[in-house]
Amino acid sequence: MVEMKIDASEIKGKSGMVQKYADFIKEKTSADVSSDANTIIVKGEGPAVAKKYLRILTKKFLHKYELIDTYRVIADEGENALQIKERRLNEED
Repeated sequence: MVEMKIDASEIKGKSGMVQKYADFIKEKTSADVSSDANTIIVKGEGPAVAKKYLRILTKKFLHKYELIDTYRVIADEGENALQIKERRLNEED
């Protein structure tokens, strides 16, 4: 059984986004999804919990809620981890 951890601590300020994200992942995969305040843990077998597939699903979720311009998905430290980070936009003078 593979366990992927997704750190969604930066989007928790948005109203209920972490729970919506957990529900989205559960709907799209056949994996067991659990969440706490900042982290979503996806447990399962096969391609449903592959890092690449979860990254694509995360991008789709961000696009669905029009957050794709504000946040990005990066590989976190460790083999089985992803992180949603806020984009740093260059301010023009």
